[in-house]
Amino acid sequence: MKLYISCDMEGTAGICSWNQCDPTNTTEYPIYRRMMSREVRAAIDGARSVEPCEVLVNDSHSRMHNLLFEELPNDIRVLSGYRKAFSMVQSGDEGFDGAFFTGYHAGIGVERAVLAHTYSPNVLYGVRVNGVEFDEALLNAAYLGEFGVPVLLVTGDEALCTAVREHLPWVECAQVKRSIDYYSVDSVTPAAAIELIAEAARSAILRRTQARPFCVEGPVTLQIETVGVECADYIALVPGFARVGGRSLRFSGASYLPVFQALIAAMRIGRSATERA
Repeated sequence: MKLYISCDMEGTAGICSWNQCDPTNTTEYPIYRRMMSREVRAAIDGARSVEPCEVLVNDSHSRMHNLLFEELPNDIRVLSGYRKAFSMVQSGDEGFDGAFFTGYHAGIGVERAVLAHTYSPNVLYGVRVNGVEFDEALLNAAYLGEFGVPVLLVTGDEALCTAVREHLPWVECAQVKRSIDYYSVDSVTPAAAIELIAEAARSAILRRTQARPFCVEGPVTLQIETVGVECADYIALVPGFARVGGRSLRFSGASYLPVFQALIAAMRIGRSATERA
């Protein structure tokens, strides 16, 4: 089996603060990047307990070089570094049989969801695809769906698992914590999370024949609401984007792929507007 893993960090067990997943933090971040790495390892080990897997891991958090290689199997490939053209799903088009999303989190605006955001919290306040609010899990699942790759496992907090099950009911979810509010959680211990994720990964592989790619039928309309008007000012300069409000823009495509590309471009262009003049 050929397995793709996109690993984020905010959904790691115990994390409840931006400091814990901020690479510039020299106290807490080193602890939690190790936990992130061990959760990825648990997902790999769980999958491989069922059948041999060729694995590609895409480090998808922040500047995308968080994983500690010594915590991972020595026979996998890892994508590291920022900026990747397709961000959290870079190289997801290489003929994979299934995908895992580890350390994921709920989308921006979700109640009782720790550190909830959608890709770039300084730029994006809301993302809708064909009128449906999409978080990172759905955005990325739809991209993989363009290449026939089903998402088999998602790990993170309760709010994430609830949202994922609504749209991808076949996905195995490993809930490692429950959000009390935006900055507090009720979490299992790291050791318990590793056991939970390994077992969920095992179950996901055993049940993978029930999974299917998450596909968005065309034509596809993307609507973005930005955090600030200045972000919308910049994004509106991109051909294909129509300004429909002070902080709202629309982009349409025949299929999902160009829409996803437009979203990534908009996010990165919008970030340049957040720099102080």
